[in-house]
Amino acid sequence: MAPLSWTELEALTDFQIDTVNGPTNAQARLRLFGHSESDVRVTLYRDNHAWCPYCQKVWLWLEEKQIPYRIEKVTMFCYGEKESWYKRKVPSGMLPALELDGRLITESDDILLALERAFGPLGQGMGSPAVLPLRRLERLLFRAWCNWLCYPASSPRQEQRNREIFTETVDKVEYALASTPGPYFLEEFSTADVVFTPYVERMLASLYYYKGYSLKDNPRLAAWFEAMESRPTYRGTQSDFHTHVHDLPPQMGGCWENGEPQMLQNKAQVDQGPWFGLPDVNYPEPENSRQEALYYVLRHRANIVRVNPADDRLFDEALRCALTTLMTGEVCAPPTGSDAALRYLRDRINVPRDMSIYAAKRLREALEKTAALAGDGQGTPIPFKHRRDQDPANFVRR
Repeated sequence: MAPLSWTELEALTDFQIDTVNGPTNAQARLRLFGHSESDVRVTLYRDNHAWCPYCQKVWLWLEEKQIPYRIEKVTMFCYGEKESWYKRKVPSGMLPALELDGRLITESDDILLALERAFGPLGQGMGSPAVLPLRRLERLLFRAWCNWLCYPASSPRQEQRNREIFTETVDKVEYALASTPGPYFLEEFSTADVVFTPYVERMLASLYYYKGYSLKDNPRLAAWFEAMESRPTYRGTQSDFHTHVHDLPPQMGGCWENGEPQMLQNKAQVDQGPWFGLPDVNYPEPENSRQEALYYVLRHRANIVRVNPADDRLFDEALRCALTTLMTGEVCAPPTGSDAALRYLRDRINVPRDMSIYAAKRLREALEKTAALAGDGQGTPIPFKHRRDQDPANFVRR
């Protein structure tokens, strides 16, 4: 089958999203929840790629409380040069930052405390006697995760001990979740769940990939993830395994594989597919996931072609072949020599910056199917010490 033209492809998607008043989304620069723009008292400064876990915490809180706010997106150090206007505002460059009634606040916990004072807590608040011990437990889990993931073990015995310390801490989390009648950390969804969300999501991805271990093998945490995925707010901020495991190393100072058979199997699936079947998402796939993927590729297609290492004309045709397969299911053989270029893009789809999880799965699937028709060539490896290949300057739209 010959690839469809860009005009023909454009006719195949009617995907639309109301970024201002619709569901939680990474593309928004203004969120009103039905309010007037004159009601906005808050500006959130967060990272372009939605990689920053501390940004996700504040972002999720604002979405759950439906506080009208503006969004300004900033480049994290690991993937580009931080904007000069932001360094003038926040000399440390740290993210997130928040302006509330003109007052600038940094540090995610301080931001949540200030938001609680202004708008009331989300369920039980940060200083609640029920939430404080859970916040300490989250930090304990974080440290156990870092010790296992981010430092090379000196021996197999040390690797096993690091694993045991982590799983013992997980048992404490399981006990805390079992202490309530529902799936959340307290009787109802609250600040406690927001605090746990960013790093538990990253633990699920990173330990599956680097250690062959799944947090979802723990029944209470599995139920917690299922409950979180029932919330459109969380779905809009949620990332996938492929994005997390490759953005974490430069942020965390490295992530270390244990080389065990299950780990190697998990790694191959995350990197090369099939992406359906991974335990990164369980809610049903939306009917318009393919249309969403096509919409965002069309929106950025000129830049996608421009930054790809392959010849522009070659990659333009190859990309149209992949999108034709995505939308029609028909085999569309790409030009010779385009396999590495297609896989370069496959490996650089970013969730949720570019699109939602299921749209990304469908697009990766189509790119890999198309690349396999041309050969086994791989794209330029993803950098481990930085992610300058994801420099948002190539894609920023205002």
